[in-house]
Amino acid sequence: MKPLFSVPFLTFLFFYFYSVPTLSSYVYDTSATTTNVINSTDFIRTSCYATLYPDICYTSLYGYANAIQQDPARLARAAISVSLSKARNMAVYVSNLSREADYGADPRASAALHDCFSNMGDAVDEIRGSLKQMQRVVAPGSESFRFQMGNVQTWMSAALTDEETCTDGFEDVAGGPMKTEVCKRAAKVKKFTSNALALVNSYAEKGTV
Repeated sequence: MKPLFSVPFLTFLFFYFYSVPTLSSYVYDTSATTTNVINSTDFIRTSCYATLYPDICYTSLYGYANAIQQDPARLARAAISVSLSKARNMAVYVSNLSREADYGADPRASAALHDCFSNMGDAVDEIRGSLKQMQRVVAPGSESFRFQMGNVQTWMSAALTDEETCTDGFEDVAGGPMKTEVCKRAAKVKKFTSNALALVNSYAEKGTV
């Protein structure tokens, strides 16, 4: 069966997805005291209560306590960066599935994979746009702040919708390991994006009061 994606296109995907900002861009202050680290992790834990999946929120962010400190803007940026990484990895995973497996006998599965990849690609674009906007956001309280945060919220919400749409096409696909794994992974990606959106909403709300 002819692969869904050509080799040149997959090469483009590699550079496209791996050129996005990641958490490695954060610079850590190695001189931070133990007390500061504890205070920062407590801040992260408390802030994560505003999310739907607080345990996932905390475990994915506490390792960046030195960078986040007790800054809600840094916390939101870190959460967005984590969700970007998860969405990007999911898009690459679905792309690899289309090459490694032969779904010629079930065109519905092939179409569902293609649609899922497209949706995840859109989500990557939207989350990346949110991160870039967060990196340029002005001080809270101004009209510009509300406008910028509105953009971030809109893009993160759109990304969450695209991730939810990823698995819609699998409803008509027969059950099997591939379907189960894709849906499970997509559901996990949605949790990270949902958490990031919740932290963005929390920061936006506090900054406009």
